[in-house]
Amino acid sequence: MSLAVPLACLWVLAATGVAFLPMRYQVLPGLLLLAAAGVLLAWLAVDTSPWIAAAALAAVVSMFRKPLRYLLKRIMEKVAPDGEGREP
Repeated sequence: MSLAVPLACLWVLAATGVAFLPMRYQVLPGLLLLAAAGVLLAWLAVDTSPWIAAAALAAVVSMFRKPLRYLLKRIMEKVAPDGEGREP
């Protein structure tokens, strides 16, 4: 078994542990876990299978859906010119 699979399991346990922290203590570890997720997903795709990496991506998006939605909203505000792409 590849080293990426146990590390992915440890990542899930760490993300679950961070979720138990009060909100003010979740920011820094959450950002680190989100950054590590990209590297871990790429490693999983190379070592195991793209299907396993896709399942792990679904898990990451599920766990970080609110922060990712916030980041996507911020990016879309900067990309879209004023008044365009927004509903009244």
